[in-house]
Amino acid sequence: MIGDWRGIDIFAMTANGARTESEYIYRFHQHEIRENQCSSTLVKHIKAPAHLVWSLVRRFDQPQKYKPFISRCVVQGDLEIGSVREVNVKTGLPATTSTERLELLDDNEHVLSVRIVGGDHRLKNYSSVITVHPEVIEERPGTMVIESFVVDVPDGNTRDETCYFVEALIKCNLKSLADVSERLAVQDRTEPIDRMLG
Repeated sequence: MIGDWRGIDIFAMTANGARTESEYIYRFHQHEIRENQCSSTLVKHIKAPAHLVWSLVRRFDQPQKYKPFISRCVVQGDLEIGSVREVNVKTGLPATTSTERLELLDDNEHVLSVRIVGGDHRLKNYSSVITVHPEVIEERPGTMVIESFVVDVPDGNTRDETCYFVEALIKCNLKSLADVSERLAVQDRTEPIDRMLG
């Protein structure tokens, strides 16, 4: 799904309950893609309730709670639409800082949108949307997380190379989000399970 949205129907053909998945993508993850840009959408299923996952995702001021590449985050002013955060990136990535603006935070629909507005990296005109949707996994409350992005293709890179790089970062973030959420979900269930066993 690079460069356009032709791949949406793939979801309907390949995954359980994917009609809902493709509807969410159609509703929340449409990006206006210019000629020199690429775009993609990733989906992660997490064995934790949506309210718990959203409580991590919505923290524009604390992305390091689940994003492993972020070492520090400072938000200027109150947390509201238009707020800007200065993010320090851990060594090992081709960047040390990123300046990012909160474009949308919807607690009812569980939608967070962020745009990169500065920093010492090559992700120009980067914009992302992440949405959180309740689902049932193995007869327990679970969550479908969908993240999409659009970004300029840097000089000297192809669309495929650019998308592959950004997708790798997002996949790592989503895996970490799943790990943190599932660990918290197990902790939430510990007391009732202990009571039942006792």
